[in-house]
Parts: sequence; C-alpha cells; structure tokens
Amino acid sequence: MTTPTHPRPIGAFIIGDEILSGKRRDAHLAHVIDTLRARGLALSWALYLGDDRERLIDELRRSMASNAVVFSFGGIGATPDDHTRQAAAAAAGVPIERHPGAVAEIEAQFGESAYPKRVFMADLPRDAGLIPNPVNRVPGFFVGEHHFFPGFPDMAWPMLDWVLAHRYPEWRAEPEVELAIRVTGAGESQLIDLMERVVREHPACKLFSLPSLKPVRTIELGVRGLRRDCEPAIAALQGGVSAAGFAWERMADRE
Repeated sequence: MTTPTHPRPIGAFIIGDEILSGKRRDAHLAHVIDTLRARGLALSWALYLGDDRERLIDELRRSMASNAVVFSFGGIGATPDDHTRQAAAAAAGVPIERHPGAVAEIEAQFGESAYPKRVFMADLPRDAGLIPNPVNRVPGFFVGEHHFFPGFPDMAWPMLDWVLAHRYPEWRAEPEVELAIRVTGAGESQLIDLMERVVREHPACKLFSLPSLKPVRTIELGVRGLRRDCEPAIAALQGGVSAAGFAWERMADRE
C-alpha cells in the first residue's frame, strides 16, 4: 500500500548459496521489515537467490526495468563464488570498472595489503555510487535505485540505515495498523459474501482471513491499512459477523 511519501514499491534480494542450503540462516528479511516499519513503510516483495550469475542478471534486469527501490544483500565480495557486482553491471548494461573512491577506501583500511586481491572489491558497475561501510570501509554501491550491501549483518544493516537517511530522508509515512476479530464457529465459505462486500466498500484496506481448526474452529478476520480507513472496515466486519449469527471477539491492534 503506497502513500504520498512512499510512492514506489520496495523490494529485497537476499543472495547466497549458504542461505538456500541452510548453512546460514537469513536475518536480513526480518530486519528490513522492521527497519521499514519504523518509518511507516512496508516491503513489497522479497526474493532469495543463489550465487548463480545468469539468474542474478535476469532477476536484476527485471527489477531494474520496474520502478522499485531495491535492497540487495550478499555476493559483493572478491571470491569466485561472488557474482553480484558483475551481475548488477550486466543487468544495467554497463561495464565493470575500478572505482577510484572505492579504491581509496580500501587502501585507507588495508594499506599495502589491499593488493593484489582485496582491491577487486573496488571493481563496480560504471558510474555506481558508493555506500559507506562503517566496519571495514569496503563500500557497498548503488546503481540507480538498486542498493547492494555485503551479506554480513553488522556491515549491511548500518549501510541500509545510511541509504534510507541520505537517499530517501522524506520516506516516512503514517504507520499501518492491523485490526482483527476472532470469529468462532464459522467456516470461511459462510463469510465470503461479507468479505467481498468489505473489500468492495473499503478498497484502501487489505483484508485477510486466517482459519484455524484447533482447539476449536475459529477465523482470524481483519484488515490492514491506515487506521482511519480500517476502523470503518473492521466495524463492518463485526456487524456482518453478528448479523450472520456468529460470535466474535476483538483482538489486540497490531502495527
């Protein structure tokens, strides 16, 4: 759901064979969701990808053709299994070049030991912007509205904060809320007409229905969106459920 201060979708790529194989557990997705929520924003989509250059190129090319702002985690190192820098360049249709500013940061951190290998991490898509790394000064980078961070959370998360503060400082919105009731004894099919009416009459809210069979048959039925839009919608759900002859209780509001 968009607002005037957040007019574009936000996406995330989480990259690495180690995530898909289970060798490491991803923590980025939950952190991005929480970081955006603190600004009243929401993630529109997320995709897990392995270290497969051709697949990375395809997915990056697709997202670069959209109007999404994207945060990508992982695969920007200098080892042979890291493909994100090269894939970003190919997707953007530009060559990889050694970035003088990135070289300066790496040399300042590592001195002579920046050569011959660490400096490879300064090979970035042409005209890429730099994202400062507060831990070891090896920068991330951005190409248009796509932002590329290392896979290490202690580096990536402060870099994400920097991007939001410096590139999108105006991106703050009224936080969304989730308002719900727990309905007892009803099946979803018995409430579909009501749900369709609420969706039709309250299009600014997103409706959800989560049934459960144990320990008793219940449905968590609610809406998510701005409070001013959702209060009338949840009232309509409450009234409709009562009119249908089913018991319900209001659940605690959630952000």
